[in-house]
Amino acid sequence: MTTRRQFIRSTLIAAAGSACVSETIQAGETAALSPIIDCQSHLYVPEMVALMKKRTTDPLVYEKEGAQWIKMGDWHRKILPKHMDVPAKIADMDANNIKVTALSINDPGPEWFENDGPAVAAVMNDFIAQIAREHPGRFVGLCVLPLQDRPAAEKELQRCIDVLDMRGILLYTNLVGAWPDEPQFRWLFQTAVNLDVPILLHPAKPATTEQVKGYDLTSTMGNMFEDTIALARLIASGLLDEFPKLKLVCPHLGGALPYMAGRFDHQVTVLKRSNQNLQRKPSQYMREQVYFDIVSPQPLAMKFAVEFSGPDRLLFGSDHPWVDPKLILDSLRSLHLPPEHEAAILYNNASKIFKL
Repeated sequence: MTTRRQFIRSTLIAAAGSACVSETIQAGETAALSPIIDCQSHLYVPEMVALMKKRTTDPLVYEKEGAQWIKMGDWHRKILPKHMDVPAKIADMDANNIKVTALSINDPGPEWFENDGPAVAAVMNDFIAQIAREHPGRFVGLCVLPLQDRPAAEKELQRCIDVLDMRGILLYTNLVGAWPDEPQFRWLFQTAVNLDVPILLHPAKPATTEQVKGYDLTSTMGNMFEDTIALARLIASGLLDEFPKLKLVCPHLGGALPYMAGRFDHQVTVLKRSNQNLQRKPSQYMREQVYFDIVSPQPLAMKFAVEFSGPDRLLFGSDHPWVDPKLILDSLRSLHLPPEHEAAILYNNASKIFKL
């Protein structure tokens, strides 16, 4: 297995790039002036982009028409200028009154790099932690783990929490084809509970890429299917019964799953399909044990989420730089929620989860 030092020396170039708040927002504060915690915001690691330019197998980076593109099979995505621009991210945070951002890398994650995964994870996590150190009070880090190598992943997770002061785990919805609910990953959920850190799901290269790549719908549809399938499997597996204290965050309003909650309940409780050992209806797990971020530029979808889950189970997220935070904020504020509900979604819920 490649060591981190060997990996950096042989493949990478020098790194570029760079706590917390404790107050709770009171219900009487004006929503537009309330500080915000962003639970979904990404950067690419410059060293990893440099590495992927040298690769001849996926994941790799190539240039086209003056831009850099990441290729993962049939999925091609342009790297935006702000993906490696920390000052630009801070400027957009300031423009939208985002006080703290829970920062994570953009995929591909360490699981895509086979035996180099542990070294890749260390580089990625060090990069995110460095940004948090250089901008105290503005960022907290979410770590990624080389889950193809359990001993290395366990060691890296402990380092991220104890040494790097990272505040959560970014877990991809599929791990090069394996799903997070599968037995080889159960240790991770137990460890997250023991450490009292949240797990935040995030779409990976969609398992449905072949079905949605036509008309360039991979990110539009495939990512939402990832959220939907991964969360449905976690619920159906009984994992949330096994780990009732788990702090689990699903992005993008849960994909399509909350809108399918009635069908999910009916399939399990009436038609007796799926896991018959679940202690509750599937919809109850969604409402009582899962947090959803509100990354969706659709006020009606947010309204449904508020009515479905309640404001205490929702978190503000922007998905910056893919999405302008103002788009998500304007959608939320168009609902004219009570100030205490907005404060919960924009700040208070995340403050508790991330221990700010």
